[in-house]
Amino acid sequence: MSPPVVLVVGGAGFIGCNLAAHLARMKHRIRIFDDLSRPGVDRNLAWLQRTFGDRIEARIGDIRDRPRLREAVDGADVVFHFAAQTAVTTSMVEPRHDFDVNARGTIEVLEAVRHGGARTPLIFTSTNKVYGCLPDLPLREDQSRWVPIDTKLAYNGIDETRPLQFRTPYGCSKGCADQYVLDYAHSFGIPAAVFRMSCIYGPHQFGTEDQGWVAHFLIRAIEGKPITIYGDGKQVRDVLFVDDLVDAFVRAWSRIGAISGRAFNIGGGPENTISLRELVAMIETLRGMPPTVRFEGWREGDQKFYISNTTAFAQATGWRPRVGPRAGVEALHGWLTDQRAPALEGARHA
Repeated sequence: MSPPVVLVVGGAGFIGCNLAAHLARMKHRIRIFDDLSRPGVDRNLAWLQRTFGDRIEARIGDIRDRPRLREAVDGADVVFHFAAQTAVTTSMVEPRHDFDVNARGTIEVLEAVRHGGARTPLIFTSTNKVYGCLPDLPLREDQSRWVPIDTKLAYNGIDETRPLQFRTPYGCSKGCADQYVLDYAHSFGIPAAVFRMSCIYGPHQFGTEDQGWVAHFLIRAIEGKPITIYGDGKQVRDVLFVDDLVDAFVRAWSRIGAISGRAFNIGGGPENTISLRELVAMIETLRGMPPTVRFEGWREGDQKFYISNTTAFAQATGWRPRVGPRAGVEALHGWLTDQRAPALEGARHA
């Protein structure tokens, strides 16, 4: 029996690359569909091909290119859909592009699966931004973070019963895609599930100021450049190391018949929270010197507090995060340092 063909749409990106590597180690055949538009992802693809050889099949294309996408979907045993415009800031400048990639692009993926004729499982990555800015959550200001006044909320996090309240074009486009994936599961019988994700971090992440803030802060510190914090830096997130997310994907695929048509909040949960200021302090400990930090005004759509309640997914699959923030940040710091060592060495001798 031949190994499964796994299609990873957006497979050269940070999350896709890590999932592809994990499944390639399990001897699956990996088909990557990516337009390679995000800086750094071509390096991820090259690493996958160098490491796993002919287990990696790369097809370069845009998800809005219907014929190429349908060719990629043909014969796949499962589809992981990660391709997206990922930055709130970009969506504020180019809302049509944001909608075109995130909403229309997802329809193209769903239609490619539907017209393929097989009941191919599909797992889609959405975002906690579908819940909006959460302005109704009473918070108190602590020394380094915002803390919910409701102790139950602080202990458990936000679950899937929270009403959707799309905010910013990015929140709208991802929320629209999120709802279409769930509807295709119900209307057309596609075995599909949605991950509403919090902050994911780990190796092969080329974080920017607009997306991937844990990696971005580390990159700035390693390069000796100032870190810009928008707001007061006391924003709290539950961070999830990418290896734990990959485990969640594998479990979702294995249980797709039981979880189809459902959306799950996926993050580190209450045990794995950190504020921006606390990450800066962690970086100072790691590097033995404080990074330079400057503050700017709040950005549209930012949440002062968000922690995922992951109980629903844990009960459905037995999953739980295993890598804490300190160990995860240390691992990412080590990977980023190794990646930048040749460039930094060259700059010193230039």
